[in-house]
Amino acid sequence: MSNLAKKDNPGILITGANGQLGSELAAILNNGYFSGIFDNISLFLTDQSELDITDRDQVISFVTGNSIDVVINCAAYTAVDKAEDEPEVCMAVNRDAPANLAAAAKASNALLIHISTDYVFDGRGPLPYNEDDLRAPSSIYGKSKEAGEIALEESGARFLIIRTSWLYSRFGNNFVKTIARLANEKDKLEVVYDQIGTPTCAEDLANAILVICRDYLLWSTTRDSFPYGIYHYSNEGVCSWYDFAVEIVRLSGSKCVVEPVLSEHFPSRAKRPPYSVLDKQKIKKTFELKIPHWKLSLEVSSGEYLSSNKIVRP
Repeated sequence: MSNLAKKDNPGILITGANGQLGSELAAILNNGYFSGIFDNISLFLTDQSELDITDRDQVISFVTGNSIDVVINCAAYTAVDKAEDEPEVCMAVNRDAPANLAAAAKASNALLIHISTDYVFDGRGPLPYNEDDLRAPSSIYGKSKEAGEIALEESGARFLIIRTSWLYSRFGNNFVKTIARLANEKDKLEVVYDQIGTPTCAEDLANAILVICRDYLLWSTTRDSFPYGIYHYSNEGVCSWYDFAVEIVRLSGSKCVVEPVLSEHFPSRAKRPPYSVLDKQKIKKTFELKIPHWKLSLEVSSGEYLSSNKIVRP
């Protein structure tokens, strides 16, 4: 067994804990859905007010001072269009902060799990992207996330980068809640059908991350042999934003009509990848994960708040 497996109280830090993914991770851990190694964890939930991850000295002091074994970085600048107008702020959160967390993880011999995005690809490929495909972001947001990945690769820290796409959750703001609310207010919605990808239920991703954490904490050989690196995770299946919206409206019980339109119908500051389906074979095989189809996860996870008479507003 590794030293981590022998610890009575392994420490886990979740940054961006008030966001969609961070909130799902906290809910799972606080509700005791995972037993065994997580029963006696020291869990640290931080957001910007508790820990400024753009401050390297503060980050290193926090991680080393609290004997953190796993850092899960859910913090990110995700305002894709706004990033075009404030690239420095975007880079500070998406490039510099991961570099700081990597330095802290290296100093404390911890694992850093960092969440990245399909936007590191330009979306021009005809096939699902695998982890080794060339990064070629088309937006400031995508470039900042690429820079964050490179910072981890050059840090010398133990890390996993998990790229995901089209994230939604019962927590916070997201496409699912927006479409459900608008469908309850309007007779017709127009949604783009020329951007193809896969939705990701944040609860599914959170469970996958905790499986990886558990494997790491119980790793029976040296930590150097753990399968670090880049992985992809989204739900199974492929759809357009239009297809996604149609399913949301159906589940909400609304009579709203959803019409497909081209992206040029909604001009935006940032360029989106037209095709960003992620190949998930590596993460499924490595960590023996079963990933549900996006339609099933949407129905199961969103049933409580998609009813048209119970629309949840952030």
